[in-house]
Amino acid sequence: MASLAQQFTGLRCSPLSSSCFSVKPKQTHKVGAFASPIVSAVAISNAQTKDRLELKKMFEDAYERCRTAPMEGVSFTIEDFQNALEKYDFDSELGTKVKGTVFCTDANGALVDITAKSSAYLPVQEASIHRIKHVEEAGIVPGLRAEFMIIGENEADDSLILSLRSIQYELAWERCRQLQAEDVVVKGKVVGANKGGVVAMVEGLRGFVPFSQISPKSTAEELLDKELPLKFVEVDEEQSRLVFSNRKAMADSQAQLGIGSVVIGTVQSLKPYGAFIDIGGINGLLHVSQISHDRVSDIATVLQPGDTLKVMILSHDRERGRVSLSTKKLEPTPGDMIRNPTLVFEKAEEMAQTFRQRIAQAEAMARADMLRFQPESGLTLSSDGILGPLTSDLPAEGLDLSDVPAADEDS
Repeated sequence: MASLAQQFTGLRCSPLSSSCFSVKPKQTHKVGAFASPIVSAVAISNAQTKDRLELKKMFEDAYERCRTAPMEGVSFTIEDFQNALEKYDFDSELGTKVKGTVFCTDANGALVDITAKSSAYLPVQEASIHRIKHVEEAGIVPGLRAEFMIIGENEADDSLILSLRSIQYELAWERCRQLQAEDVVVKGKVVGANKGGVVAMVEGLRGFVPFSQISPKSTAEELLDKELPLKFVEVDEEQSRLVFSNRKAMADSQAQLGIGSVVIGTVQSLKPYGAFIDIGGINGLLHVSQISHDRVSDIATVLQPGDTLKVMILSHDRERGRVSLSTKKLEPTPGDMIRNPTLVFEKAEEMAQTFRQRIAQAEAMARADMLRFQPESGLTLSSDGILGPLTSDLPAEGLDLSDVPAADEDS
């Protein structure tokens, strides 16, 4: 070590600059670039922690209020809530009517909201007075609002069982009482029979028609699925008795059939001797000789079942329920019923009016002939050919017009 120090002894070196030993200032800008994200993260973390603490305190305060004073600051009190329930509550006794809205349907019925604690159910068999397989056949779809009747309760879930059928039955009985009071003729479809008569449906109710009240006499097989004109005989809802009469309805309809009047009918069936025509529930016979002035060898070439035509009433036997008809008297020209039946239909009223005028003249002449044998009556013919009121010697229902010739047969 001494020899090494001796070696450096005497060496001269240039004086060191103070700058060699000066400490350069730190590059603070580089340090700052790394320090800024750290400071920001710390600030965010502190803010989130503060928010969490505030939120926790808010929930703790809310929990404490709910535990100690749940109704503090609430304007809607428990009494108000009970009053609201009573306001919208309803009587759930059997037979009570409630309003509800259908909100769901299935194969067995429909769920109905009646503002009760639980929804009510409408079974498919209670959805209509008529037999249906699905509630939609009766127009029951979600959104339908109607009035229902409570008929039972499902013990499994305390839900109520509803019915539309019961309400419809009430309305049907009321309608039948009204129709009976008005003494009107209704249509009833025969749906069954027994030894005493047939069962007919009217306004959705099943009523009984005794065979003694059916005119003309028919078998149950002949009447099944047919519609009959009926009048009410008895309407008793308490006893569920509904009795009809076809005979009274027929008599009422026949009373409106005047000799010489024109009615619209439908061909029901064809026979070798003529065609049976339905004229408003009454079957009249259009004999082959009364179809046209020209000879008709085959009725089927002129008429077919289902055809609609206008016919004239020639005669009417009320006791036997028989009505004789004619299209022959309505022909503008002989043979038109065969060659141009449309013209006969169009000119029917006009030809009937002419025919009735000729009948009036014939009746006036008949009364004049009787006057010759009753001079003491003092009756004389007016300028219009009217001889005063009909006497008892003439039938009240008029004359049988079957043999009266047509206007074109005069010579």
